[in-house]
Amino acid sequence: MSQVYAPRGSSYALETAGAWLLGALWVLPLVYAFWTAFHPAEFSTRFVLSAPLTLENFVKAWAAAPFARYFLNTIVLVTMILAAQLVVVTLAAYAFARFEFPGRKVLFALVLVQLMIMPDVLIVENYQTMALLGLKDTIVAIGLPYMASAFGIFLLRQTFKTVPRELDEAARIEGCTPLQVLWKVYVPLARPVYLAYALVSVSFHWNNFLWPLIVTNSVESRPLTVGLQVFSAGDQGIDWSIITAATLLTTAPLLVAFLLFQRQFVQSFMRAGIR
Repeated sequence: MSQVYAPRGSSYALETAGAWLLGALWVLPLVYAFWTAFHPAEFSTRFVLSAPLTLENFVKAWAAAPFARYFLNTIVLVTMILAAQLVVVTLAAYAFARFEFPGRKVLFALVLVQLMIMPDVLIVENYQTMALLGLKDTIVAIGLPYMASAFGIFLLRQTFKTVPRELDEAARIEGCTPLQVLWKVYVPLARPVYLAYALVSVSFHWNNFLWPLIVTNSVESRPLTVGLQVFSAGDQGIDWSIITAATLLTTAPLLVAFLLFQRQFVQSFMRAGIR
């Protein structure tokens, strides 16, 4: 009869202690932000259990800057980028996974090379392109460089390659065109991966800061990250209670989304894998 032994010894204790320490270091700034945002300004540097709770900091933060406009801009931005990405990466991944055409391996290698290039490296070229197109200081200018995702193409290609060819052939025998096969066979089977990719895309572009900061100049096009930076600038004279309240306002949608979909998020990547 086999026995399973739990790890013991000083190395296991050190690993456990290190994990708890890293977890504490990660969560401490979030705890401070919650404490400061929900308490009066005089308690921003004092931890007193009897300190009164208040929502006044959120009211002041919302009134001090056009956060409603920033939220609208950000929602339009991430929705536009995600919709374009889903169309582009789906068609590209389907072509790489199931079609034979000249130069397929070379083109896919170029897609993989894009995974190694940081977007910040292309900021100057992207800015020049937006200027030539006359799109500076627009939401379209923020999203246009990201509408084709090498990561999304790679992830969906790996998923589509796991779909049995028998399903593909059966659909074709029934008279389906290639696009109908994609829509009725591949897309439904890849729904968990689509969900995970959507969460990654939305979270990245919701928090993206450097490129929107460079290409936008007005309230009409600024997303939340840039608006928060302008709001919390040193010459504004705003205290930490209001700043942390504004920070929680901008991050709350992502926190709620991750808490709601964390199981599907983890399981989808486990199912997709690297095949």
